[in-house]
Amino acid sequence: MPADSFGLWAYLSASPLFWLSATVVAFLLGQRLSQAAGHHPAANPVMAAIVVLCLVLALTATPYATYFAGAQFVHFLLGPATVALAVPLHRHRRLVRLHLLPLAVALPTGSLVAVASAVWLARLFAIPPEAIVSLAPKSVTAAVAMGLSEKLGGDPALTAVLCIATGIFGAVVVTPLMNALRIRNYAARGFAVGLTSHGIGTARAFAVDPVAGAFAGIAMALNAVATSLILPALLPRLL
Repeated sequence: MPADSFGLWAYLSASPLFWLSATVVAFLLGQRLSQAAGHHPAANPVMAAIVVLCLVLALTATPYATYFAGAQFVHFLLGPATVALAVPLHRHRRLVRLHLLPLAVALPTGSLVAVASAVWLARLFAIPPEAIVSLAPKSVTAAVAMGLSEKLGGDPALTAVLCIATGIFGAVVVTPLMNALRIRNYAARGFAVGLTSHGIGTARAFAVDPVAGAFAGIAMALNAVATSLILPALLPRLL
């Protein structure tokens, strides 16, 4: 590569706008891939974007800290995006009231199972305590999970990775799993994926059905509150 090309790359890679633009472009490529695959669950746009960005960072030997310095605006938007989920909640408020009792039962049950199953499996494989703490809030939206992890003695960066992995896995398996279980109620399908797979699962639910997306958003928001209350009291007993 010519010397002037190296200089141009050094200039671009140091620019925060470059990595923000790279993140947006990678996601748009992921969306195109998903559309080309007929929105198949396995063609998840977030997963595709992560693969593209990881390849770019690896090939250019760019440290993650350099990338995050440019892409942190996307991280900042996690908070407003979570709050914006109140819009579909308001639109479907009548349907929510009809399902209020099963939602009230499913929320604490799902939150407890998500935390307890993760901790018990981690202990079974002799995973270090700090990693277990980082794993415990994996089913909560990353903006909340990272804060919980930090306060409880975990590694927020590891928690973010585990949250993304959980979200992608849930988004990929939810449709075939629900079909196999013959669950046709989109409110139930959406609430289940939102409760376990937060934002990425919620995005998948919106792509399938508006009602599923609304209930996924409700589950994601409520589970963030429920886990914030349950995890600090439950985790010391499970470790």
